[in-house]
Amino acid sequence: MKPKIYITRKLPDEIVAMLEEYCRVTMWQEEGQPVPYEILEREIESVDALFCLLTDRIDAKLIDKAKILKVISTMAVGYNHIDIQAATDQKIIVTNTPGVLTETTADLTFALLMAASRRLVEASDFLRKGQWKTWSPMQLSGQDIFGATLGIIGFGNIGQAVARRANGFNMNVIYYNRSRKEEAEKELGATYKDLETLLTESDFVCLLTPFTKETKHLIDRNEIALMKKTAILINTSRGEVVNEEALFDALKNEQIWAAGLDVFQQEPVPLQHPLLTLPNVVTLPHIGSASVKTRLAMARLAAQQLIEGLQGAMPENTVNPMAYKKESDH
Repeated sequence: MKPKIYITRKLPDEIVAMLEEYCRVTMWQEEGQPVPYEILEREIESVDALFCLLTDRIDAKLIDKAKILKVISTMAVGYNHIDIQAATDQKIIVTNTPGVLTETTADLTFALLMAASRRLVEASDFLRKGQWKTWSPMQLSGQDIFGATLGIIGFGNIGQAVARRANGFNMNVIYYNRSRKEEAEKELGATYKDLETLLTESDFVCLLTPFTKETKHLIDRNEIALMKKTAILINTSRGEVVNEEALFDALKNEQIWAAGLDVFQQEPVPLQHPLLTLPNVVTLPHIGSASVKTRLAMARLAAQQLIEGLQGAMPENTVNPMAYKKESDH
């Protein structure tokens, strides 16, 4: 009998067909709505694999209810929504989808940088509300991008892809990372800086670091205080990397110029969120990888890795290889 899997969000037909060739598929059908936790609790008891998204909380309590679960495949790069230790203890493979979204996320990051610096959303609203009465010398003036200093925090694949785009704007690229990337420095003309120096020197600060215990509130009041008054903060990593209260205060008090945010600590963002009240914040609903081509590629990769895991292989993007057991090990 084919193994049974559960998909936590409605997927394109071609991905479902790909999975149905190897598996018995049950899928949450409510478009645009996450599967309730209590339904996940029920479904996980009898499935061999779980196909999930970053909005699904796969915690130790949930994993403990699984009786035959072998694979958790998440359609995301980040996997902080999954209790990796609990999965590893149960010998459940966890896979993610890095690589395929690098360029698309870099595109969005640079688009957010440009929109925040040139006040594009604010200017569009200004026109649509009938406030454009005449041309004025300093009306809706923003910050230059060409020749500015870009500080990238997190110099992995996406960070380096953003640096390539910055080179087209003749930007001075500096970066902070847990370890130096000397080959990338040579290729991209980037310079390593410690975090304090990067924050002090940058005109734009782009956050592209994974979310871990160490990076929670990496950007807090002290870090924001180091930034230029004309600096712009861009976050396309995870919302928890920034102390949102500190950022709100800094933006409201013009301590920094602007921010562009694709991610928030609580998602979806409550409409009463203070950051949504500020004109100098460009806000997006976590669409960093949202191109048709990339989202399909992510889903295809997640599906393929789920199938590989069920067939006894260790998928390339297994985040907890200690959980893998060959058939001969059983």
